[in-house]
Amino acid sequence: MTTTEHDPQTYIDDMARRRGYVLDYHKVMAKQDFEVLQAANGLVSAAYLDQRTLDRRTKELIFIVSLTVMRAAKGHIQSHIKVALELGVTAKEILEAIEISLPEAGIVAFQAGFEAWREVVGADGLEPTVAAFQG
Repeated sequence: MTTTEHDPQTYIDDMARRRGYVLDYHKVMAKQDFEVLQAANGLVSAAYLDQRTLDRRTKELIFIVSLTVMRAAKGHIQSHIKVALELGVTAKEILEAIEISLPEAGIVAFQAGFEAWREVVGADGLEPTVAAFQG
């Protein structure tokens, strides 16, 4: 085993470098149950981080859509949106991917992903010029 595999701090720092983000549960698991974090991260590495057939941009879009459909926490969706943007995926491409959730998961799931996207990219909209309730 390498030093990284033995030292939780070095391991979590390496996770942040490889992923571009870490989630709160990663941080807590690094301290509270390092062995399980390593096992879970091994699966994520094999399916997501390791270079295989799909490129990282495509994987990020898939992650964004799947997290939207699963109604994941906004911060989790946003972490993948931010990584996608850093990889050169455009805000419009990310929105188009999130829109795929509409026919499969419905408007409620879509709205969660959309709101995560809107906050990250700073998208604004048009206000009606007639009286209307906000919703």
